[in-house]
Amino acid sequence: MQPGRAEFFLCEGMQQSAIDSDNRAVLLAADIGDNAWPPEESLRELSRLAETAGIEVVTEVVQHLHDPQPASYLGKGKLRELKEEKSTLRFNTVIADDELTPAQQRYLEALLDVQVLDRTAVILHIFSKHARSREGRLQVEMAQYRYRLPRLSGRGVELSRLGAGINTRGPGETKLESDRRRIHQRITDLSKDVEQVRQSRSMHRRQRRESGMPVVALVGYTNAGKSTLMSALTGADVLSSDQLFATLDPTTRRFALPNGQEILLTDTVGFIQKLPTDLVAAFRATLEEITEADLVLHVVDASHRQLDVQADAVDDELEILGARDTPRVIVLNKVDLVAPERVSLIRKHFQDPIAASALTGVGLDALRSRLEKELAAHYVDVTVLIPYAAMEYVNLFRTRGTVQREDHKADGTFISGRLPATLLPSFQAFLT
Repeated sequence: MQPGRAEFFLCEGMQQSAIDSDNRAVLLAADIGDNAWPPEESLRELSRLAETAGIEVVTEVVQHLHDPQPASYLGKGKLRELKEEKSTLRFNTVIADDELTPAQQRYLEALLDVQVLDRTAVILHIFSKHARSREGRLQVEMAQYRYRLPRLSGRGVELSRLGAGINTRGPGETKLESDRRRIHQRITDLSKDVEQVRQSRSMHRRQRRESGMPVVALVGYTNAGKSTLMSALTGADVLSSDQLFATLDPTTRRFALPNGQEILLTDTVGFIQKLPTDLVAAFRATLEEITEADLVLHVVDASHRQLDVQADAVDDELEILGARDTPRVIVLNKVDLVAPERVSLIRKHFQDPIAASALTGVGLDALRSRLEKELAAHYVDVTVLIPYAAMEYVNLFRTRGTVQREDHKADGTFISGRLPATLLPSFQAFLT
């Protein structure tokens, strides 16, 4: 995010959702009865999000409703009860477990006289803290503006009452229009920048495809252990932490399978239930790494009580991204935290999963062998005779393919083995 710009827009008319170290929050949830997640589990996750954002949670309020109240989110009686407990609980923030409408947010702010956030705002705040690359900052900033833009409405109406007389334009109304215009322009500029990032990523992916090196994309629910697994497989120092969304910026590392074949492993942003639509749209350039991969490695936290629902949430996002048909391997991670009999039960709910622990190394050899087997489907049998003047192709065969036989002849190096189908055109002149 470019210094000054976001702050300028916020102070010029947008209420900044500042999250300070002394925030004490009450979590709100509307239990409408048909959610895949029980409200207590969803609030447990929201509490983790709040903790990651640096907010202390003091209590939770759940109300059973047919639908969230359109004006107030929860029932007004329940909210008045919460207001009466304000001095006892000493909270200065309220966080709703769903995305609030601008009207709901204004009502809660006016009634409780505290800062009001929702799940989306907290996630966006975490993303803004954890994005390190220029690409990540651009994407987060664009999502923030798209989220905040509709929340300008209403504040300008209140200010416009300062105008005098009929058919006059109050200063608030003029200010609101100015803010909207500036934010729309900033979103347009950010969209262009993100599109350039997308085109650059597309070019790099095309170069990787031409090199024939297979790409495996790590996906999973946030905190499933993707970064730890990447570090365990590749030996690379990838940031991993027991926090939600500890890493956002995509990381790609090269490593060799047991047969010597080199592949690229790409870690992407973790998913979460109720993931903001604008955030998915903003991270399209990054998430396209998944759609272009040869294989998806879906990491599931086997120790989580809602692991099946978490896995379904990831599947839903992959469907939206258009990666439904990409070959997939399920990794049941963190089995060191689960009793063996429970692991046996969990395995039955997934198609041929690999039980592993990125932390202890259990199951990683089986995972490497599985990667070999799955990627072999993308390979073809070839026999080539490469002139000694073109030794770079011998090295290319060794690193990108599988050598079954290699002999040195008078007129070149004879190799029999398997190559990625995408690399075959590069060896067309050497085929025998």
